[in-house]
Amino acid sequence: MGPILLAFALAVAAWLLVVGDLVRRHRPAWHWYLTGYPTAAWRVVSTWRRVALLNDLAVSRLPARTLVGHLLVKGDPVRPVAPRISFPRATRLGLSVVVRLHAGQTPATYMQAADALVHAWKVHAVRVTSPERGLVLLTATATDPLERPGLASAPAELLSALIGALETGGAWVMNLRLVPHWLIAGATRSGKSTLLARLITQLAPQPVALVGIDCKGGMELGLFTERLSALATCRREAVAVLTALVVDMQDRMNACRTAGVRSIWELPDRLRPVPVVVLVDEIAELYLSDGTRQSKAEAEQCSTLLLRLAQLGAALGLHLVVAGQRVGSDLGPGVTALRAQLGGRICHRVNDPGTAEMTLGDLNKDAVTVAQAITAQERGVAVCTGPDGGWARARSHLTPTDEAVATARKHSGMTPELPALDRALVALEGDGK
Repeated sequence: MGPILLAFALAVAAWLLVVGDLVRRHRPAWHWYLTGYPTAAWRVVSTWRRVALLNDLAVSRLPARTLVGHLLVKGDPVRPVAPRISFPRATRLGLSVVVRLHAGQTPATYMQAADALVHAWKVHAVRVTSPERGLVLLTATATDPLERPGLASAPAELLSALIGALETGGAWVMNLRLVPHWLIAGATRSGKSTLLARLITQLAPQPVALVGIDCKGGMELGLFTERLSALATCRREAVAVLTALVVDMQDRMNACRTAGVRSIWELPDRLRPVPVVVLVDEIAELYLSDGTRQSKAEAEQCSTLLLRLAQLGAALGLHLVVAGQRVGSDLGPGVTALRAQLGGRICHRVNDPGTAEMTLGDLNKDAVTVAQAITAQERGVAVCTGPDGGWARARSHLTPTDEAVATARKHSGMTPELPALDRALVALEGDGK
């Protein structure tokens, strides 16, 4: 019976290993709740005091003094006391712990100890936030949810695009109705162009007009010409397109004023103009000048026109998505003013700290640090802001160029005509001749 029982036990163990591996790969949340969470929770509870002592999270307290007769008895060693923590609470792919701070402590100390917590708890990452004064929330992620982001489901909504996945495992959605204007920063091969392609494929089936400004000769956005209502491939054309859009914006203002409403979304369907999404690839090309009078004038015009669209376009159905490898104040004061109007921010890996600071610094300093830690191997990974003002790491879904071009071509029949833009570009060609 001994060999039979041993063989049976080995068979059961092998079966459990196979089933466990399948569950881990196809149902990671189930695997985490059944096996990962109990182990991780035990590590948190058993290592907390030691980790707190080693990373200066404990506070030293003097022992009580005892009076014996006329003698004051003291001399016991100082006793370090670790902060109190809640029992680890399971989340979908991790756990969270609430820490009650000692008097005088700040969350900054816990941010510095985040790496130590990662190693002690054997998790992928630990994020430190402070939901209220006196408390720190430690959120641990068991594995990297962005390693294989897949695609979560998201409700179909006008001007809403499902981009990829958030680090929480939820859907990463760019909703232009909630956040009308976006700034996207990213170095070469960081995933910026892939994100723009993904955005276009998501907006292509919708009744919206897409306008491209690509001053690199149209190398990027020119692939989607069949779905674009207009495409500017140099700064001179960009000035013409932006000027026409500002004129169109004024017509939309007049329509709203005549109808007695404050937004085109309050107009009847038959009177509502088509929403327009302006995609700008490489913003620096619009602001850089070679020193000549004409170049300076064009740069100033682009700066002024973009700022007007950003300030007034949201209620009128005019939306900006501005992308660039480098975004800095050295491009001129107009960039800083434009940045203030672009509420949505996405920062991929960048080549200089100034771009990360320009993209996220006015919103959250911690987000800047996280963005600068993105490596060259993490293509498509970015730090993005949400409609609630918070931020998260996210990864865009990889959309091959052929697939994006095919999608744009498939929906080319939905491309709205914008006569004002067509006239502006035709007039520009006439002037060139």
